[in-house]
Amino acid sequence: MAHAYTPGLKVTADAVVRRRRVLPIKGEVLVHVGDPVQADQVVARALLPGKVHTVNVVNALSITPSEVRRFLKVEVGDTVAAGAVLAENKPLLAFLKTSVKSPVAGRVESVSEVTGQLLLREPPKPLELKAYLDARVVEVLPGEGAVVEASGAFVQGIFGVGPETHGEIAMAASSPEDELTAGRLLEAHRGKVVVGGSLVKAEAFARARELGVRALVVGGMRDA
Repeated sequence: MAHAYTPGLKVTADAVVRRRRVLPIKGEVLVHVGDPVQADQVVARALLPGKVHTVNVVNALSITPSEVRRFLKVEVGDTVAAGAVLAENKPLLAFLKTSVKSPVAGRVESVSEVTGQLLLREPPKPLELKAYLDARVVEVLPGEGAVVEASGAFVQGIFGVGPETHGEIAMAASSPEDELTAGRLLEAHRGKVVVGGSLVKAEAFARARELGVRALVVGGMRDA
């Protein structure tokens, strides 16, 4: 989630945190009820359909749509590499030959004798859904994901920017009034969730990226 707004604020030293981890499309669930899971453990995965590319064969070969299948070198369902010949003409003079090559690696999805176009679909992309918490699986949602549950301290923020993340918490401020400047971010904060004070400065964001800080938790920032 790129942006999250929470109406209200909750802080407690002992809470039961339950999270539904659900894929955007149907997939495969990799855990069972009762399984302990780590935050970065994959609990479900799916394959996202690849991007579709249109290849205008008739324009490239100067033929009519009804002729397109005569010039094809592939069939619907074939897997092709990037640069593979999809179609070519058969002129009397060899130097007049024109070949239509695949712009990407993928699968021939369809060929239209109405438009003369060939559709290529890139290979599917794996989507992995992680547990997000060090927790235990309390419910499995077949084909969708799982519900995980953990106990721990809970601090609810008002506004967040960025993807989900996790990491060991490290303090970079001695009081709530401290500003989080670049100088407060040290090598020891690499890979950590860093807690600052009242405000984070722009140069601190750059330093955090340089160090590979997982997240910054502060009282506020100047958006400009």
